[in-house]
Amino acid sequence: MKHELPMLPYALDALAPKMSRKTLEFHHGKHHQAYVDNLNKLAAGTRFEDMPVEAIIREADAGPLFNNAAQVWNHTFFFDGLTPQQKLKEPEGMLLEAIEMSFGSFGSMKEQFSKAATALFGSGWVWLVIDGKELDIVPTANAYNPLKDGKTPILTLDVWEHAYYLDYQNRRAEFIANFWDLVDWEKVQQRFERGELKK
Repeated sequence: MKHELPMLPYALDALAPKMSRKTLEFHHGKHHQAYVDNLNKLAAGTRFEDMPVEAIIREADAGPLFNNAAQVWNHTFFFDGLTPQQKLKEPEGMLLEAIEMSFGSFGSMKEQFSKAATALFGSGWVWLVIDGKELDIVPTANAYNPLKDGKTPILTLDVWEHAYYLDYQNRRAEFIANFWDLVDWEKVQQRFERGELKK
């Protein structure tokens, strides 16, 4: 199986000014592409060669193969969860109920998620995940993915510097605040409905 770079579901300049064309050219066109290329090289001739990325994440040991597979999946998931035109400014229905059950309110969830993203030292990701009977916020270092722990991601934010430095330099908090205006809550709700909370 040859892994390929997925196309973005929007134009390169569609998320500007909160996420510029130049950032997407580098973040998607260079960084994401490099992870895809490295994954193909590392998987070639191994038992992982014909596995989908999700299976590699779950089965590979820590190291270059896992890191590149996870970064391919993480970036695809991140870019696919953004939209230039929010139809929903916040979640609704069963997802909103689950957020309120787990965090008290949507505002509280956003605040906790943003704090986790601001506080994460170095490079990594912050995830909103289904974890059994509740939702949880999980910060992970480097390429680590909650799929490895049996959790189901429904939203993520990339806080590696390459995700924001061209637009925000060292102002990570501003990048995080603007992220909320780009979240595709319809997509997040679809992910939630597919994952479901365990009864």
